[in-house]
Amino acid sequence: MTRPRPPKRTLDSYTIKGISKTIKPGDCVLMRAPDARRQPYVAKVEGIEEAGRRRVRVRVRWYYRPEESIGGRRRFHGAKEVFLSDHYDVQSADTIEGKCVVHSFKDYTKLDAVGSEDFFCRFEYLSKTGTFIPDRIAVFCKCEMPYNPDDLMIQCESCSDWGLRRGAEDNSTDDILELVGCN
Repeated sequence: MTRPRPPKRTLDSYTIKGISKTIKPGDCVLMRAPDARRQPYVAKVEGIEEAGRRRVRVRVRWYYRPEESIGGRRRFHGAKEVFLSDHYDVQSADTIEGKCVVHSFKDYTKLDAVGSEDFFCRFEYLSKTGTFIPDRIAVFCKCEMPYNPDDLMIQCESCSDWGLRRGAEDNSTDDILELVGCN
């Protein structure tokens, strides 16, 4: 006769081993990838449960990086951009490396400094179909590409159009009129 499994117990929070930071449902976390050469995965904690013998599991909703989606990374995707997916999973809490913050696109662009724990999301990604919500996005540049917060955009003083400054190695604004002027 097999022993009955102990009942699962829902937890309000969990302290991440090794860094003593506490997470709760709704927080975003970095989860260790099976391949140590890969970046950690980004996930939103949906629930925490103790599954007997002090084994803690987290129910997560995954964020995908652009290169993990159908269509891959595009020029307008920011380096810290992730997509909230419809992909849910249960993982051992031992795979959590740390906390992170996934900002809205608008809030991310207002940050004074972007830390290693900061990400942004402007799309929801339906992993089964490879489609995005929204399926359209505003463009802010003469090149008709959506805004990438990693690129410096400059507003033309004459026509108020926005342009993407390209070709320079620094973020100086020399030759602005040549680069984004409306001539």
